[in-house]
Amino acid sequence: MMESIVTDGVRISVEQFYQADYSNPVQGEFMFAYRIIIENNNSFPVQLLRRHWHIHDSNSEQREVEGEGVIGVQPIIAPAQQYQYISGCNLKSELGQMYGTYLMENVHTKAKFEVKIPVFQMEAPFKRN
Repeated sequence: MMESIVTDGVRISVEQFYQADYSNPVQGEFMFAYRIIIENNNSFPVQLLRRHWHIHDSNSEQREVEGEGVIGVQPIIAPAQQYQYISGCNLKSELGQMYGTYLMENVHTKAKFEVKIPVFQMEAPFKRN
């Protein structure tokens, strides 16, 4: 299921996938991949400068991850264009969630603004019983 949210003309959509081949439930290691699609619906190009993630595990563990760009790049997204990437997250339980923000910049005016990343659930398929 894809989650989406629009902030200041930028739509963020997220889809997650459980990675059984990279998980070891006996050891408490659960790996998830997620695809992010960033759509620029503004009349100006935007650049993604930073990311800030909140990661919650169902065992009450909480982490924050902050840094420049995404997967090593700070993409510039032209009007009516999109950028997508795939990344991953490991949890210590079979259930968790992530959400966060991207710091974007209007390439023309250099004005910075924050774009929300919607909350999305990470759930190992065998947990659904």
